[in-house]
Formats: sequence, structure tokens, C-alpha cells
Amino acid sequence: MKKPIMAIMYDFDKTLSTTDMQNYAFIPALGMTPDEFWGATGEFSKKTGCERILSYMWMMIKLSKEKGIQCTQKWLNSLGKEVQYYPGVETWFKRINEYGKSKGVRVEHYLVSSGTKEIIDGTSIAKEFKKIYGCEFYYDPETKLPIWPKFAINYTQKTQYFFRISKGITNKTDDSVNNKTVSRRIPYENMVYLGDGMTDVPCMVLVKQNNGNAIAIYSKKEQGNVSSLLRGGRVNFACLADYSENSDLDKTMKLIIDKISINHTLKCKEEELLKKEMRREKSAK
Repeated sequence: MKKPIMAIMYDFDKTLSTTDMQNYAFIPALGMTPDEFWGATGEFSKKTGCERILSYMWMMIKLSKEKGIQCTQKWLNSLGKEVQYYPGVETWFKRINEYGKSKGVRVEHYLVSSGTKEIIDGTSIAKEFKKIYGCEFYYDPETKLPIWPKFAINYTQKTQYFFRISKGITNKTDDSVNNKTVSRRIPYENMVYLGDGMTDVPCMVLVKQNNGNAIAIYSKKEQGNVSSLLRGGRVNFACLADYSENSDLDKTMKLIIDKISINHTLKCKEEELLKKEMRREKSAK
């Protein structure tokens, strides 16, 4: 019996990490506070009409140049080691993988972030993901400095990765994702999305509407921000940002794995009985 595959999709900022990834080391290197940097980004977006994600990427290039910082890919990677996580994150992946294995479920982890992929690639947990989708820069071949956004993911664009992952199309530039598919590598109901708030709503709603599970993650000081998501039926669960063993989130994810395992066993049983009945009917003729 082939093992069912389960995909867990994660936002990054304030879902796995305690704040925006740029806040830990990139913005301090500019000699700015997070409020100053994000405030300047908002003003630039408002003034120019530039999309918010593209605006922050432009400001990273512009301000690095003004401050004389060599914002190379290697340097951005090095900032990943400064990222801080919620409790239990660094041991979460192994624990969940092992629990899935004990239930006959193959668990895969995917990161879908509007943050800077170069910083994510330098984090201690980057190796845990089957695929990381994030915003990337194009670098000048000679100077090695960023000169243009190579890839950007805003809040609604995140939804395409639900379909890509389900179909097994992990190449982000492969347009065959739009082709009609009869069989999927990962059924919708075997998919889970973890996000921290309103910017994750499009993905949360999409996953929930397709019988997957959407989980809103909140810190102790921001619990009120997710209550409207539960009341509005946009998520299945809301859990404190604690990935430790026996936490509410840990228990909830294990219950979802249990459900996937049971549903797969029942489906296999149904198929077995159907084949048996078809053989009986055939031999009776």
C-alpha cells in the first residue's frame, strides 16, 4: 500500500520567526530601526504606487547602496543565522516527520514567503524544507550586488503554490501548473497551511475550502488578531506560536496526521472491496 503524502506549507515571518526576518540584522546594519525602514517602504509605495513587496525589495537595494553596504547574496545568506524562532521550531520538523512515519504518512515541508529568500537560505531550518519559495534578487555578474527583483511573491500570489505543490510542479516558472490534472501527487485534503494573520488569508481560505487544514499562528501578545479568522470561518484552527512537543500546535498537527492516515486506510479498503466485487461479478458471467 503506497504511503500517503502530506504537505505542510508555512509562511515565515511571525509564523516561524518572532518578527520580520529583515529586522534581526539587515535593518540594524543600515543604522535604522524596523519602524524607520518599514515606514520608508510604506511611504515609497504610497508615493510611487509601487506594489508593497517590490517596494521593500527596492528599498533594500537603494539603502544598502546609500550606506555603502556590499549587499551580496553571500552577505544576505549570513544574516540568516541571526533569525530567532518561536519555541520548538528547530526540533519541530524531525518530530513531525517521525510521527508521520509512525502513522504511515510521508510528511513534506514547504516554505512560501514574501520575505527575502537569500536570508531564509542562511537560516538553520532551511534544510528542513523540500522547497523554499521567496522573494529573490538578480545580481550584477561583475559586482555581485542586487540590481533588480528576480522573483517576488505577494500575498495573493502565494495561492499558486497550493496548486503547484499538489500537482508536484515545484519549478516556480513552469506554466504547466495551469493544465487540468486528473491525478495529484498530494490531494488537497492532505495539505496544511500555517500563517500568522491577514496577509495569509488568501492561502488559508483556499486550503480550507478545498478540505485541507488552515492554522492561524499567534504570539501571546497578538491573540486577538486571529480571533476574527476563526469567527469568519477562514481557518480550521488557531494555535499559540509554540512548536514544542505536546504544545497545542503539536497536538493539532498530529491529529491531522492521524486523520490523513485513517482516511487513506479507509480509501484503500474501499478500493480493495470494489476490486473484489468486480472480480466476483466477472467470474460469475
